[in-house]
Amino acid sequence: MPLDKARVIVKRIQALYPDAHCELIHDNVFQLLIAVMLSAQATDVSVNKVTPALFERFPTPEAFLQASPKEIEPYIQTIGLYRNKAKFIYQCCEQLMQRYGGEVPRTRKELMDLAGVGRKTANVVLAVGFGIPALAVDTHVDRVAKRLGFVPANATPLEVEEALMEIIPKEDWAQAHHAILFFGRYYSTAKNPKPIDFLFEGLE
Repeated sequence: MPLDKARVIVKRIQALYPDAHCELIHDNVFQLLIAVMLSAQATDVSVNKVTPALFERFPTPEAFLQASPKEIEPYIQTIGLYRNKAKFIYQCCEQLMQRYGGEVPRTRKELMDLAGVGRKTANVVLAVGFGIPALAVDTHVDRVAKRLGFVPANATPLEVEEALMEIIPKEDWAQAHHAILFFGRYYSTAKNPKPIDFLFEGLE
């Protein structure tokens, strides 16, 4: 698809969701990091149900380390893969304390070196937590990019990210990510998606 056409389509999606934002409830960057880790193969709604009690009991990396993964599990047991996630959270907090004095690092490489943190999680933390331009690709963004023809159906998440970074101006990466995510979550859903023809009007 020509870049100018793709850019118009993204702008139309952004106009549909001008207030799109991260729906994971958090008070600081550390809480955001943990919430995004929990959201892997889970919904934001399910994560938001467990994090208030989780963060009241474990507000800091130090607090998590005073417990054990087994003691973390009951707080997140309604989330998929909760045993693995409890271990990753504990290991991640160990690394935050050992390497960064309990602070969340501000580079993708450092974030991805933490236990349980992949590229998508790192990009969300950079964009939402620190305001650093980054473009996270989750299942919704991946699906929409493929349905719109921005990338082939067999494109990897990294290929989707690179394509979107070329289409979208850097200063718009964060907002456009959330708008495309909202479009995929609430309109062009995985099951029974609504028609998307209107996005292509006048672009033939």
